[in-house]
Amino acid sequence: MVGVTENEFLLCDRIAKVKSVVEKYGEENFYISFSGGKDSCVVSALVDISIPGNKIPRVFCNTGIEYRIIVDFVKSLNDPRIEIIQPRVPIKPMLERDGYPFKSKNHSQCVSAWRRDHDCEWARKYVNHEYNYAGQQCPKVLKYQFSEECSLKISDKCCENLKEKPLAEWQKDNNKPYGILGLMREEGGRRSDALCMAMIGDKLKNFQPLVAVTKQWENWFIEEYGVQICDIYKPPYNLERTGCAGCPFNPHLQATLDMLAEKMPWEKQKCEAVWKPVYAEYRRLGYRLRPAEIEGQMTIDDLLNAS
Repeated sequence: MVGVTENEFLLCDRIAKVKSVVEKYGEENFYISFSGGKDSCVVSALVDISIPGNKIPRVFCNTGIEYRIIVDFVKSLNDPRIEIIQPRVPIKPMLERDGYPFKSKNHSQCVSAWRRDHDCEWARKYVNHEYNYAGQQCPKVLKYQFSEECSLKISDKCCENLKEKPLAEWQKDNNKPYGILGLMREEGGRRSDALCMAMIGDKLKNFQPLVAVTKQWENWFIEEYGVQICDIYKPPYNLERTGCAGCPFNPHLQATLDMLAEKMPWEKQKCEAVWKPVYAEYRRLGYRLRPAEIEGQMTIDDLLNAS
């Protein structure tokens, strides 16, 4: 293939992979988990290039804590294949019942497990640095959370309740057993071990065709094929990753909130309202957020009752 660049060669490989997997399992059995973010826009475009005229649904879960600009972008696409769903559980009682995300999914899961069972071996190993999961060990400043000193309820159930469960219910109701996800190994954390074909035993669960590509390739693909992406990734916002607005798992949370305060003050207020107990603890510890008194916050009730 004379003159074919490395990016083009990888694209050919991904097109062949998408064609073979969808043909093997049947187009009618797939849906695309569509967040409106850069990765999901790329995987959607990749599927369209690979399978012209496909009718695979793009399912967007509007959790209530998505960036408004993302929700508006998804609606503006006017793609009849996009289906917008919502979680059945309201945000406030869900967080109060199950706990708030803190630091990372792995950390939150370990804290939650320790509180259920103080003898939990893998939580103990995480705290004592006896193992290193996905490059993570418990920071010294957060070890107090594995004691009775910490009153904040912490868990990793937020994503499960607001995104995974609604998608699973939609899958069941619509008989779509296989998801197409835009996960990339390069993003690290739990995704660093992601496989192109995520299986449960010998059965396919999710197809993740972007695991083998890089952010450099993704940006090339967007430019080369004119993939439409949300303005939140462009000046003046320039976010690299989105997800839920103000998610406490964001390692660059302070920079994100600073940008929102200047460019999108409504979103900043929403973040402060939804994640108030976590942000307060971050600021008390000087962890991820600068210690500062936040004035003029909305309460979460104000937010949820706002039009």
